[in-house]
Amino acid sequence: MTDTLPSRTAELPAQWNPGEVEAAMYQGWVDAGYFTADATSDKPPFCIVIPPPNVTGSLHIGHAFEHTLIDILVRRRRMQGYETLWLPGMDHASIAVHALVEKALAAEGTSRRELGREAFIERTWEWKAEHGGAILAQMRRLGDSVDWTRERFTMDERSNRAVLTIFKRLFDEGLIYRAERLVNWSPEMRSVLSDVEVEHREVEGELVSMRYGDGDDAIVVATTRVETMLGDTAVAVHPDDERYAHLVGREIELPLVGRMIRVVADEHVDPGFGTGAVKVTPAHDPNDFEIGRRHGLPMPTIMDESGRIAGTGTEFDGMDRFEARVKVREALAAQGRIVAEKRPYLHSVGHSSRGTKEPIEPRLSLQWFVKVGPLAQVAGDAVRDGSVVVHPKEMEPRWFGWVDNMHDWCISRQLWWGHRIPVWYGPDGETVCVGPDEEPPAGWTQDPDVLDTWFSSGLWPFSTLGWPDTTPDLEKFYPTSVLVTGYDILFFWVARMMMMGHYAMGERPFDVIALHGMVRDAHGKKMSKSAGNTVDPLAWMDAYGTDAVRFALARGANPGTDMPIGDDAVLAARSFGTKLWNATRLALSHHASPALPLPAEPTDADAWILGRLSQVREQVDALLEDFQFAKATEALYHFTWDEFCSWYLELAKPQLADEATADGTRAVLGHVLDALLRLLHPVMPFVTEALWRALTGHESVVVADWPVDAGRPVDPAAAARIAALQKLATEVRRFRTEQRVPDARRVAARLVGLDEAGLGAHRTALASLVRLDAPGDDFAVTATLEVPLGSGTVHVELDTSGAIDVAAERARLGRDLAAAQKELDAADKKLGNPKFVGGAPEQVVEGIRARRATAVADIERVTARLAALPA
Repeated sequence: MTDTLPSRTAELPAQWNPGEVEAAMYQGWVDAGYFTADATSDKPPFCIVIPPPNVTGSLHIGHAFEHTLIDILVRRRRMQGYETLWLPGMDHASIAVHALVEKALAAEGTSRRELGREAFIERTWEWKAEHGGAILAQMRRLGDSVDWTRERFTMDERSNRAVLTIFKRLFDEGLIYRAERLVNWSPEMRSVLSDVEVEHREVEGELVSMRYGDGDDAIVVATTRVETMLGDTAVAVHPDDERYAHLVGREIELPLVGRMIRVVADEHVDPGFGTGAVKVTPAHDPNDFEIGRRHGLPMPTIMDESGRIAGTGTEFDGMDRFEARVKVREALAAQGRIVAEKRPYLHSVGHSSRGTKEPIEPRLSLQWFVKVGPLAQVAGDAVRDGSVVVHPKEMEPRWFGWVDNMHDWCISRQLWWGHRIPVWYGPDGETVCVGPDEEPPAGWTQDPDVLDTWFSSGLWPFSTLGWPDTTPDLEKFYPTSVLVTGYDILFFWVARMMMMGHYAMGERPFDVIALHGMVRDAHGKKMSKSAGNTVDPLAWMDAYGTDAVRFALARGANPGTDMPIGDDAVLAARSFGTKLWNATRLALSHHASPALPLPAEPTDADAWILGRLSQVREQVDALLEDFQFAKATEALYHFTWDEFCSWYLELAKPQLADEATADGTRAVLGHVLDALLRLLHPVMPFVTEALWRALTGHESVVVADWPVDAGRPVDPAAAARIAALQKLATEVRRFRTEQRVPDARRVAARLVGLDEAGLGAHRTALASLVRLDAPGDDFAVTATLEVPLGSGTVHVELDTSGAIDVAAERARLGRDLAAAQKELDAADKKLGNPKFVGGAPEQVVEGIRARRATAVADIERVTARLAALPA
């Protein structure tokens, strides 16, 4: 009766053209308020705060990967009836912004110090207004369903209030202090760098061995940074090293400087490495600093903020550290104190990961620190007692290894862009910390440093929700539900949020830490600009559409595991989207609709696909709850392509042509597609929106219900019959391929035993699947196929007369037979040679025997095929 209705495929173009519709579709979602959270609703909350990208950033493949995973979680929870809040924002990226603005100033012939602090900060805000936030527009391209009405910035007014509040609280409780400690120093930025801003890489340097003292007092030490010897205050040896027992406690002269330095015994020294003696420069090496503290050694700093030698009283003062490295070595050589030089010497050196990229300098400096001991203990206990879950669980030991051994956190930076440290100094050395609602004493001077960017981003889960004020957002959405982030910043950002969240709020900042790996190139190598193997996700979106990029990323996302990806993966994802598009257009052309009632007595095909839908829905739910994005996406891929499209749509075609089953099939088609599009929506939001609207006529799949009762319980008997039918069809298709029967060519066939195998009702379906015709009067059996099934054996008798070019097939088989015979003769010749069999390695002889067996099997197969050809 529905055959007279117009086809709804007119609502869909023949092809999906994402570039033409994605932007408008996304803006429609935003305008409709689908992503805007309501803190007053009685729905259960689900909140994720975005790992804030740097204001300097643009969307790279790592962002696209992480945001895709977060959006899958958020869109699914929204469909499940949660009050979802995905809160967007950006980090002010203190060092990165400094580097960019200072580079621009240098191009203008000036610098931040010439501008002065206030003018530089004003210039930086101008830069942010003009260039910052490009990544936010790119997030729209990706389809991020974030609540743009709550967009935040780590230096906005509310964030600054939160920073000042928690700093003062920590300061007043003695958990923030100022002290001289060894830090990572950037001479170009003239600032401390955090550990996460330092990357260690192997470089070619030099190892210089030099002699201190003379005669019985002589002792040889080695270093890769010979200029640091100007700051040596001791030589250390192992307490049990008899070679130097006579020197321990004595003083020797430091060359070039003329200062007397002690020989100390310390168990840190490895007596088996090198000479067993090490120079000790406490102000410029982390290990030496600890030795210096243990032995009460002086700690002179011999470099100024820009990395120039200073305060040594030698001719090297004023030299750049690298120039001094050469000049000091030459001066030592002139005194005959160079014992050995190894060049090049490969060793690991810390470099700034920011714009300067220079080697960092360990340097003793007066800085502000957070005493992390009690804070880290709580962060560790939260995972130990299960209140916070680390996923995958295998990452837990790494978490404990870090938080249980955390060093105090250096939070001061010698920069101007950032949250300025709220400590003021009086004329007589007095110190006061000023809170957000307090005024500093008149005439006092504020500390010039700013806070580490990680300090403000560590407050992100609660400062973005309104803390320190009690707000509806904070009451509704804290603690947040999940933190999705890379395992590479588990120790930095995640640890800081855990410490700060427990300290400020008295409870965890999130329930689950879901860790993902890094995106690598198609060969599994780390992506880098220098290697030329980076991927631009925006270019992929332009070429293949956003859904294809998202699907490819989700399909490779196994928890905590790095993911290789290349063009092939995105091309395959685009093909999948095309398959889904065409399947829906086909269903709509037959007036499929989820509004139709499902058949009371479904066919085997209908019952089978509904049962499989139910199973897949349960599987996908379980996998997504476990953050198994790859497995969930793969399950949907194979159900859609291998089962729904490749089998059910083909089985549905004869049912749609039969009046008795047509309406039921239309209903099943509509029902399955409806559920499938909803299941796929979190991964592929744009194409599923277009298809679901056309299929259902409803407002938007974004706010549709997540399937909970999709399909029907599995009908084991129907499933078994469909499985048997699939096996039978597969064997016939394989046989046709082997016989070189063209795919489009129909072949007359007689099916013997079909009824006995329980597949009599599927005779028409089988004929449609494998292009078989009923036998005519001139039917002649030219080929037979026996297919054993669990319920019986089906004999397929075919008349391939005229279906193949017999002469061409005979010639082809003749060539195959000749090649197999040649292979057999060669194998027999070798195996018939006693010298070969007795002298060749056993695995080589076995390989020849295997080749012979294959050749014999090929000859038998080809000979049988030739005999079966019609004369």
